[in-house]
Parts: sequence; structure tokens; C-alpha cells
Amino acid sequence: MKETHILVINPNTTASMTNKIAAAARAAAGPGTRITAINPLQGPAAIQGAADGAAALPGLNVLFDRTLETDQSISAVIIACFDDTGLFDLKARSPVPVVGIGEAAYHVASVAAPRFSVVTTLPVSVPVLEGNLQRVGLAPRCARVRASDVPVLELEDPNSDARQRIEAEIATALRMDGVGAIALGCAGMADLAADLTTRFQVPVIDGVASAVRFAEMVAK
Repeated sequence: MKETHILVINPNTTASMTNKIAAAARAAAGPGTRITAINPLQGPAAIQGAADGAAALPGLNVLFDRTLETDQSISAVIIACFDDTGLFDLKARSPVPVVGIGEAAYHVASVAAPRFSVVTTLPVSVPVLEGNLQRVGLAPRCARVRASDVPVLELEDPNSDARQRIEAEIATALRMDGVGAIALGCAGMADLAADLTTRFQVPVIDGVASAVRFAEMVAK
């Protein structure tokens, strides 16, 4: 059987987050799938809203083009930012399938429950995610995009109370939004999904794992 080689690009420059994303992607991947995770060396350290997304595009585009030109074994690409930074432009010109972790999480959440909410990081990200939901046609299935007021890089700090704030926002969503699933709105939350699913007894969807499974299917 031919190996499926998935390139995972974290569009920000924080290597520790790329390592966390890589671990989540490898845990989700099936037999015969190889994961390569990379990030640009120049650009924002975190993507929080439209301005950071725009600032990340030059580094993302150069990295995408250079890697696909030099490695012909790549079967699919994942853009590992929940804002789906650059996703639709890359889809339009890529020789292989390109999947966004936000895009994938929305689709999985919409299958898991009739209605879902998204719990993301800062309020500045909410309009971007709402626009992406419109673009993929799933805005009517999303009750609300909620901000937990957690800066992205706090997810890399083991001494922060980021997890508690995310949990509090999930609890509010389940109490007020009438939803049966939650999509975690940041790649840096990937390692929380399994524990939060157990804690809240509803599907808590990680976009990284969701994107890996979609990428495996479309690559094959």
C-alpha cells in the first residue's frame, strides 16, 4: 500500500505549538500515514484575528510553495490554524488536496450534533470564524462562536489558567446555546479534546485530528 504523506503547516512561528500539533496529528493518523509538521520562520508568533492572518500569508505561501516543489511525496496538506489562514487561495492552486482545521472541525461537529458552538481564543478571532462558517455553508448549524478570552500563546504556558477559562466557556455554551457538540477553535487546544469530551459528555471536536482524517480520505 502506498504511504499517505500529509504535510501539516502551522502558519505561525511558534515551534512548541507546531510540536503539539504534530503530536495530535500523529495520534489521529491511521496506519500507513506519515505526518510532517512545519512552520515558517518569519511572521506572527500567534494568529489572533484578521491582521495576524494577513501578516502570516507571505511566510505561509513561501513555505507551502517551496515544500511542495521539493517533496513530491506529499499527498495532502493541512493548514493548522483554526482561522483557516490562506486556505481557499491555497486550495485553488495546490496540486494536492488542502484541508483547514477549522473547515474540518465544522464538518465533524455538524455530523456529531444537529447544532454546535465554537469555543475559540480571543474576541478578535470571532468575526474571522463567523465568516469562514458562512463560506463553508455551516453557519446555520453553528449556534454561536464564543471567545474564552485566552490568548493563543497562553495555551503554551503550563502555569496559565487557560484550560479553566476554556472549560467555563464550554459549560456556558452547553447551558445556553442548545448544542450537542463543541468545536475547539484553536490548534493549540488540540491536546484538550479527549479530556473535555469525557468531562462534558458531548463530542468536543479537535480540528487537527478532524483534518487528518479528512486529508487521509481525500488523498486516497
